[in-house]
Amino acid sequence: MKNGKSLAIVFILALSGCFILSGMDSSLAADKVIKWKCQSHWPAASPSYSASLLKIIDTVKERTKGRLVIEAFPAGSLVPATEIFHAAKRGMIEMGGTASSYFLGQIPMAGVAAGLPFSFKDYWEGAYFFKQRGYDKMLKDFAFEKHGLYYFTDRIYPHELVVKKPIRSMEDFKGMKFRSAGVIQVFLTSIGAAASYLPGPEIYPALASGVVDGAHWGAAQGANDMKFYDMCKYHLKPPLAISGTDVYVINKKAFEALPKDIQETFNQVLEEHFWKRTNEYIYLEAMVLAKAQEEKGVKVLTLPPEDQKKMTQAAVKIWDKEAEKDPLYAKAIGMMKDFLKDLGHL
Repeated sequence: MKNGKSLAIVFILALSGCFILSGMDSSLAADKVIKWKCQSHWPAASPSYSASLLKIIDTVKERTKGRLVIEAFPAGSLVPATEIFHAAKRGMIEMGGTASSYFLGQIPMAGVAAGLPFSFKDYWEGAYFFKQRGYDKMLKDFAFEKHGLYYFTDRIYPHELVVKKPIRSMEDFKGMKFRSAGVIQVFLTSIGAAASYLPGPEIYPALASGVVDGAHWGAAQGANDMKFYDMCKYHLKPPLAISGTDVYVINKKAFEALPKDIQETFNQVLEEHFWKRTNEYIYLEAMVLAKAQEEKGVKVLTLPPEDQKKMTQAAVKIWDKEAEKDPLYAKAIGMMKDFLKDLGHL
């Protein structure tokens, strides 16, 4: 009997030990540190590298209590900037910070995100179209289903010209030489300017030497960081485009291997970041432009309403040509047109 009791006690203790060890294993698993790599298309010196990518990484680490640690790599560290989309898709890196203009061949409808000329007139319009009118969801669904990627937009921001000579009407664009890129470059050429692409490091020398009369690199913050205001004393409004060009792509297998609570935290951080960063960008644009006017003698010129209308009509022709490239792209442009009509812009 005593032997029976002893055996029972031993069994209970052993069973308790199993539960304790099992609990310890679960606790250890829950506390396991997961490490990711994320390469950005921004160089380390870019303000967005710290204000966007590093901010996201720090917030994710903090909210997961150090369970997800993402190592940041600036532009060119692991793969060329134009290959980040493919590197994330293949799993070479778990996450990439890239530009939608780099993968239009894979997701043509990202052309709206890359910036169609003279579409949205204000930041809130771009943000509303992305988040409330379904465009962002279209991008997310397509990237997930066709490429095995989770897709997040960093922020909404403007593209605005800075020029050495004043532009006060649509007629003044004729014959002027600009540094531009993408569909905006096509648009500027269509209204009589000579627009050509130059990589970032070549823009300042081109402005200084007179190769170009103006350029856009984002808007006020970009112009200020790139020292364009040294030569360009005129800042033109309204924006040539308002876009959601900068994005993050995350490998589906890597994301779905995360514990569910980390997945939820990660999603929440990226969604919150979109709104916070967009609002921050609006503030910084106003602050930097005000400072440029006060300290560098920059003058803000705004095209008259009748010329803005003419330029919108010219832009619609470019949108229609873009829509011919892909059915889903055409659908996205149709959605954008309906939205702009609701606002009285078309």
